[in-house]
Amino acid sequence: MAEDFYNLLGVPRNATAAEIKAAFRKLALKYHPDRNPGNKEAEDKFRKASTAYEVLSDSKKRQVYDHYGEAGLSGAGGGFGGGEGFTGAGVNLHEVFGDIMEQFFGAEAGGRRRGPRRGGDLKYEVEISLEEAFRGTQMPLHFDRHQVCQACRGTGAKSGASLKRCPTCRGMGRVQYSQGFFSMTQTCPDCGGEGQRIDNPCKECHGAGRVRHRAELSVKIPPGIYEGATLRIAGEGEAGGPGAVSGDLFVLVHIKNDPRFERHEDDLRLHASLDIAQAALGTNLQVPTMDGEPSTIKIPPGTQHGAVLRLREKGMPKLHGRGRGDLLVDIRLTVPQSLTQRQKELLEELAHTLHGDPGEHGSQDDGGIFKKIFGQ
Repeated sequence: MAEDFYNLLGVPRNATAAEIKAAFRKLALKYHPDRNPGNKEAEDKFRKASTAYEVLSDSKKRQVYDHYGEAGLSGAGGGFGGGEGFTGAGVNLHEVFGDIMEQFFGAEAGGRRRGPRRGGDLKYEVEISLEEAFRGTQMPLHFDRHQVCQACRGTGAKSGASLKRCPTCRGMGRVQYSQGFFSMTQTCPDCGGEGQRIDNPCKECHGAGRVRHRAELSVKIPPGIYEGATLRIAGEGEAGGPGAVSGDLFVLVHIKNDPRFERHEDDLRLHASLDIAQAALGTNLQVPTMDGEPSTIKIPPGTQHGAVLRLREKGMPKLHGRGRGDLLVDIRLTVPQSLTQRQKELLEELAHTLHGDPGEHGSQDDGGIFKKIFGQ
């Protein structure tokens, strides 16, 4: 008994035309012979699915099939006649499933003449300082790329020579051939899909329409640019085919480490050293900024090691907005490695007021607490 066409496609008998088409698309992608070379079972399933779709996608054929079954399609029961039945050969895969054909054979197999080939994209890497990232800069670029041949203006033909229609594809840019039980198209191997041939090529580019050339241009780096950011410069990539646009140039930006600042998104961070007196009593401290002029930050009394103080709007410019980040000042407390006798006496006195009798920490004869701390 012949298999039911609806079961073959996996759809109910009341399926819409869109559902039938979607079901066939799925099966075609799975069982197409080019995706299963040498697999007779897959080829048979593809043939059966094509036959089912050929019938069910046609409203008149579907009506006959629903009333009389497959016998009606082969001439019995008042069907279409002919006695040959359906084999799936009537399915025009290019017209109905052009996007599927592109998935099988690439974008050039959809039955359309290929248009002018867009030029390829290029990538260029630059390295700038943090200060250049802060202020923005103009970066000169020097690189090799293919540009339109000026001798033939990109046609590939010698000056005065004309392009001739390709005899193989007759100017269509594609050729048709049969595979199995249906036909398909392919890019013309003689003209590369252009539909034209060059009999007298340009001596400068040898018919390519493009020549290798040293390019020199300048790219604007905006203030606040991030590490790893990519800038796109339209039309500055490789030249395309005749009549086609050039590709784009993508500039990848790297930022050098700065000896003073660490960057955290739009904020900058630096380390500031204080001695114990400054930390205990408080002070005003000048710190460098990316503006070039130092800023004064107030250190409150009792500031601890590791404290972080903030200077508003002293960081990096915001790349995609207004304003700036902040400058974060990381406090590092420094302990002196050598002391004068008077400094020792003063600190011993301070230790006495803070911790009681300095004898508890050692006598002044053996250096006391400072011998233990400073090794004096």
